[in-house]
Amino acid sequence: MTAIGHDSLKTQKTLNVDGKEYKYFSVAEAAAKLGDISKLPKTLKILLENVLRFENGASYTTEDAKSIIEWQEKASSAKEVPFKPARILMQDFTGVPAVVDLAAMRDGVIKLGGKPEKVNPLIPVDLVIDHSVMMDYTASSDALKKNLELEFERNGERYRFLRWGQEAFDNFRVVPPNTGICHQVNLEYLAQVAWTSENNGSTYVYPDTLYGTDSHTTMVNGLGVLGWGVGGIEAEAAMLGQPIAMLIPDVIGFKLTGKLSEGVTATDLVLTVTEMLRKKKVVGKFVEFFGEGLDELTLPNRATIANMAPEYGATCGFFPVDDLTVDYLKLSGRTEHQIKLIEAFAKAQGLWRVTGEDPIFTDTLELDLSTVQPSLAGPKRPQDRVLLKDAASAFTTELTKSLGVAPEAVDTKAKVAGTDYEITNGDIVIAAITSCTNTSNPYVLMAAGLVARKAHALGLTPKAWVKTSLAPGSQVVTDYLNKAGVSADLDALGFQVAGYGCTTCIGNSGPLPDAIVDAIETNKLVAVSVLSGNRNFEGRVHANVRANYLASPPLVVAYSLLGNIREDITTAQIGTSKDGKPVFLKDIWPSNKEVEDAVHADVTRAMFVERYSDVFKGPKQWQEIEVAGGTDTYAWPAGSTYVKNPPYFQEITPTPRGAADIKGARVLALLGDSITTDHISPAGNIKKSSPAGVYLTEHQVLQKDFNSYGSRRGNDDVMVRGTFANIRIKNEMMGGAEGGNTKYYPGGEELSIYDAAVKYKKDGVPLVVIAGQEYGTGSSRDWAAKGTMLLGVKAVVAESFERIHRSNLVGMGVLPLLFKDGVTRKSLGLTGEETLDIVGLDKLSPRMDLTLVITRADGSKQEVPVLCRVDTADEVEYYKHGGILQYVLRGMAKSA
Repeated sequence: MTAIGHDSLKTQKTLNVDGKEYKYFSVAEAAAKLGDISKLPKTLKILLENVLRFENGASYTTEDAKSIIEWQEKASSAKEVPFKPARILMQDFTGVPAVVDLAAMRDGVIKLGGKPEKVNPLIPVDLVIDHSVMMDYTASSDALKKNLELEFERNGERYRFLRWGQEAFDNFRVVPPNTGICHQVNLEYLAQVAWTSENNGSTYVYPDTLYGTDSHTTMVNGLGVLGWGVGGIEAEAAMLGQPIAMLIPDVIGFKLTGKLSEGVTATDLVLTVTEMLRKKKVVGKFVEFFGEGLDELTLPNRATIANMAPEYGATCGFFPVDDLTVDYLKLSGRTEHQIKLIEAFAKAQGLWRVTGEDPIFTDTLELDLSTVQPSLAGPKRPQDRVLLKDAASAFTTELTKSLGVAPEAVDTKAKVAGTDYEITNGDIVIAAITSCTNTSNPYVLMAAGLVARKAHALGLTPKAWVKTSLAPGSQVVTDYLNKAGVSADLDALGFQVAGYGCTTCIGNSGPLPDAIVDAIETNKLVAVSVLSGNRNFEGRVHANVRANYLASPPLVVAYSLLGNIREDITTAQIGTSKDGKPVFLKDIWPSNKEVEDAVHADVTRAMFVERYSDVFKGPKQWQEIEVAGGTDTYAWPAGSTYVKNPPYFQEITPTPRGAADIKGARVLALLGDSITTDHISPAGNIKKSSPAGVYLTEHQVLQKDFNSYGSRRGNDDVMVRGTFANIRIKNEMMGGAEGGNTKYYPGGEELSIYDAAVKYKKDGVPLVVIAGQEYGTGSSRDWAAKGTMLLGVKAVVAESFERIHRSNLVGMGVLPLLFKDGVTRKSLGLTGEETLDIVGLDKLSPRMDLTLVITRADGSKQEVPVLCRVDTADEVEYYKHGGILQYVLRGMAKSA
């Protein structure tokens, strides 16, 4: 624990649990001095405790504490407070580049005269390897074994590097591959709810808080743990001891009443909540759930809702600790002493949920759980919910609307070579039970197993063109599906366990049969995926699948039997039984009681205890990796296409660059609304003809070994070439054509975005990206900011930013700028031919107005005010240093 500093608020008190003493910083004692906090949201009480614990009269002050308490006056605040989480959680896609940066910082600190061993995480860091397994093999008994072997074959360099990091860095643990999804491992094992550490001979207890390098870190909010996704850049700064300044957020109260109706799943609830909160516009805000309806929501159902916070745009989706939290902690194997401590601490700090004691909120909304209906979300965004009964007709409308199919081509049929079937628009080619959202939830997974049992008993099988897969979030899932006796039924329908990881939801869906791909491409068909995931952005799940629908696991199984989204699954015949009778969805759908009985009978504490007894051991392939060389600095392997020393610190100087106006910039890309981090930095397959594919080919990497962008995030040469390389991105400079291309000016030569950026850099021309609303939505992908910076982009001007990406841009020294007063790229008539100046940076301060000077091709000029979204004084310093890591590194070198 960081040194406490002086305790001018004198808030230390003692808890005694089973004869063991714990010290804590009492928010109630502080309230006696500073003001009543009985109506303060529980999330803000956690922020208040953080200030009290680190209060030192300098970086943490009594004024910070007062600001949080005074928030109650208007239920809003323009003030900022510092925050240090108790720990960091990483997954390997974002974790590898973070560890690469730490290794590079050790090299960089030497250049500044410092000691490499000083570069270590100062707070606990857990990295869970869960993003690298791909669904190459499915629907076979050996799929899991084969996929694991392929995973180690493809990722050997990355895994050797992570094993080195495990040995080289203090406070750093790695959960090996084939264990589970980081958020589920966090929920089931890593999270402590009440965190403890030793300091000056005493044991302190404080809220378990965390930053995660994955946006779905919020799943643990369901357990009463406050944490959210940040970019790897912010996470690295936090693990290196930097408090991250944050504006005290608005807190939206979401009241839940009633109880879910028969046949309605947690997934249906989550999609409804996501739609409601997106409409409420909660980006950058905390959401805190309250109301008597929480008594009807099991912990897994709460975690499912909390997981989707990035999809509804909130920083977090928090559920306070209560009796149901304690029940889950007992089930999941936490010790009796730990559970007693959690309950005692939560009650002492006012963090325990008491029905009727509702806090003050900035705003509220309410949902009667009994009104939730079966739903899907799609075909392109998780907030685009559609009632299950309307899904078929809605998709047919979208076919000719947003999916671009001509009315006369809607019923096109294409023969699949080498088979006896045809496919058409709307055919489901991927049905995947995948992702952290639902695989944390035994109720929906057991429901999928029961659907499979009933379908199997009737003799039903998935349609021949459907690729089925099951990737549980932890090995405990396999245990309870086995105990319930439904694994054999899932296997019979092609839902054999094929890996433990995120898989299809992050684009690791694996290949489709060549004949199906040929039929889709030749006939320009809109193929469909149905997945129990949280993301369905264009180009994410599979390059040849244009429409993607989020669904509950039991619906994934049912849709694999139906085979086409254009048929109404609520009324259509989904198959014929082995005795020749028609089968409908109602015939295979389990009752709520059937599901609840199975969960209560077959999900046991012993499963959790056994599976997590040796969680860091890993499979034999992990155990056999040898760590070579010293641990002070990393011996970067020459010619590696996976792990490379990045350029950020190679020319670092003791003095920061400062801030200066940007002159004569060109537009690299002119983009529309809802540009996601997948558009900016794709995680999926690498196209052979793309700049990254050409680079890998030049380095003698065969196409079959390209792996994915996500797996190569440790190599900046690959990733900068992949920036803006999503096959579905539309640069408006290209007249509506898809793909990562642009026009190079003067002249208008059409080039890939990467090749144009190289030419501009050679010419010494800075670059700007122009965009619409919700720029940077989606995963907390630090390479979306890193790649942008390495392309030479100095600023992004948009109508609005998603929270994490805005922060990441600043962290990489790129200015996020907002159009003001309803001004847009369209109202300005921007074409991409203009040159741009950004004026006023020499006096940079938080959230100041700057001037965008537009010089058009005819020489005319226009000045437009823009809001600089460098939000805090700390961010101003980060920007002046060229980025947050440069700021931290210079500080380390000075203290050496």
